[in-house]
Amino acid sequence: MTVSTKVKESDLAWFNAGDWKEGWSVEPNDSINVAEFAKEYAKNPERWRQAFKFLANTDLKALDTGKYELDGKNLYISISEYTTKNVEDAKCEAHIKYVDIQYLICGEEQIGIAPIEDTKDATPYNEDKDIYFIAPDYEKYYPANPGRFFIFFPSDAHRPSVKLTDNIPVKKAVVKLKIN
Repeated sequence: MTVSTKVKESDLAWFNAGDWKEGWSVEPNDSINVAEFAKEYAKNPERWRQAFKFLANTDLKALDTGKYELDGKNLYISISEYTTKNVEDAKCEAHIKYVDIQYLICGEEQIGIAPIEDTKDATPYNEDKDIYFIAPDYEKYYPANPGRFFIFFPSDAHRPSVKLTDNIPVKKAVVKLKIN
């Protein structure tokens, strides 16, 4: 976990039970901030349920690239295809208004994660795109593949799209869930 706060036993039990996945068989990555997830899920349970039901019940491989609105600007999914990058060519990003649920449908990459407090702003915040790029003091890298998904909160700086071994084509789903 990339969190400095202590996780309540009740939140950990809820997370480990996994009912919130709505039957999606993919496993959460160990980097997920369980305390933050429990807090944000409690604020918008219907939005989270809708996101995970979509992931559980949709043939993601069959989706064309593009944006799919599930609840207007409150909840949507972007499907993209790209070639993984060398670490120096991948940007470290963060968001303020949205949480990312990132899932690699096909292929493999690694994702660098750093707590936002351990970063320096590198670019101004783009409010229209809800993104800013930063320079982390350090990152921990995690392999991403079709067996795991990631959740990134505003407290999580993340550098997706980094090659694991070789630069290869991948297909990714990114669910954007607006937080209040």
